[in-house]
Amino acid sequence: MRVLFATSEAYPLIKTGGLADVSGALPKALNNLAEFDGDIKILLPGYQAVLEKLRDVSPVATIEVLGQTCTLLMGKMPDSDTDVIAIQNTQLYERNGGPYSDKHGVEWLDNALRFGVLSRAASLLCSKHSPLQSWQPDLIQCNDWQTALAPAYMKLIDFSSTKSILSLHNLAFQGNFDVSWLKALELPIENFQISGFEYHGQISFLKAGLFYADKLSTVSPTYAHEIQTETFGFGLQGLLQIRKDDLTGILNGIDAEEWSPEKDSSLIKNYSASDLSGKAAVKKALQEQLGLHVDADAPLLGVVSRLTHQKGLDLLPKIMPQLIAQGCQFAILGSGDKALEASFNDLAQKTPAQVSMTIGYNEHLSHNIMAGCDMFVMPSRFEPCGLNQLYGLAYGTPPIVNATGGLADSVCDTNETTLNNDTATGFVMKSVSSASLLVTIEHALTIWKNKALWQRIQRNGMQQDIGWGSSAKAYLKLYEKTLSGH
Repeated sequence: MRVLFATSEAYPLIKTGGLADVSGALPKALNNLAEFDGDIKILLPGYQAVLEKLRDVSPVATIEVLGQTCTLLMGKMPDSDTDVIAIQNTQLYERNGGPYSDKHGVEWLDNALRFGVLSRAASLLCSKHSPLQSWQPDLIQCNDWQTALAPAYMKLIDFSSTKSILSLHNLAFQGNFDVSWLKALELPIENFQISGFEYHGQISFLKAGLFYADKLSTVSPTYAHEIQTETFGFGLQGLLQIRKDDLTGILNGIDAEEWSPEKDSSLIKNYSASDLSGKAAVKKALQEQLGLHVDADAPLLGVVSRLTHQKGLDLLPKIMPQLIAQGCQFAILGSGDKALEASFNDLAQKTPAQVSMTIGYNEHLSHNIMAGCDMFVMPSRFEPCGLNQLYGLAYGTPPIVNATGGLADSVCDTNETTLNNDTATGFVMKSVSSASLLVTIEHALTIWKNKALWQRIQRNGMQQDIGWGSSAKAYLKLYEKTLSGH
């Protein structure tokens, strides 16, 4: 089975969010499955960071797509033997900024072309005109809007026999562009319609994938149902309802090598479910690093997140003064909404011994927040899967979450029943509001004071099977189902 995994980012080459973690871990997990008798290659743009980190790189072909001359480079992931094909085009991808925007956070004006080229190259590799004649995929897995035009190109231009799956990591990001891009993207004008890639007068990359891909997947079973509703469907719920029989929800896993408190080299001391003592040392080191008052008896709450409306973190500043008054500390890492950044910064300046705010992203610090905090706050309004709550479970840092998407699928609320049957792993809000978040955190604080009970909850989470093994097996079944045509 030959699989092309098309994505716009993959950790550890390049990362802006959870898509990168999935794109780096899932292909590696598939290659590690005894049941997977195949060959999987990751396709992504040749950003500067990607070109610097790839190993064993060699050019394998030159292609012309959408008026752009690109070199295909074959290499290996830095942390595994997973094959990577990088599309090198200096003008499109080697820029001073991120994958989607410049260093000031302003989206690149030619993103339609940049990711049109990625999608078109993916389609070309799946066609009889592929420059890699010795390797043509049986199946392509596209990820989010950045690669979602590939199934349309495959069906409308290349007439490819390769089967396609579009994986939805967040339906809120759709890749909608002005119709003036139609010619540059070389899309057939007759398919600019409702039964095609037209969406409210725009070209929609994501809708194209939803319409033309053979199968659809998303990153949790609950999210697969939620996106068929008006509340979570972002205008695409009708098409998703039509295609519901082709839609599968598979909960993400985590890279157990990268995210393990027993092996994590970022931590001052490692620990495990059977010996949690090292966690206290990590907490002390984190308090010292962030300038918080060093106090083992102060509950330390962590946040690692994009600061957006989706993540629900605007609910937190309103209740933090009450929690600070109760002795709580906060370690916050993230960036996004400037007003929200300012709110957290203001609290950090007023109470520096209890609140730390780090703007931006820091992989080392994120690991230490996950390990050193007592609980992890993640009140997302919607969450396709979420990975941070899984990291919290793995690190014995019970998550405080809203019952949506992958959060509902992965965190079991702590109550009398779940404590008695040892299934409690975290704390689930009853509604999305500051009041509900406060009640849930205070409930968690009450349990936290009972150390024996708290350790049971920690161990319940740490003993969950949340690695990529079972998820990879589910994807393999989906691949087989897609290839069989059932």
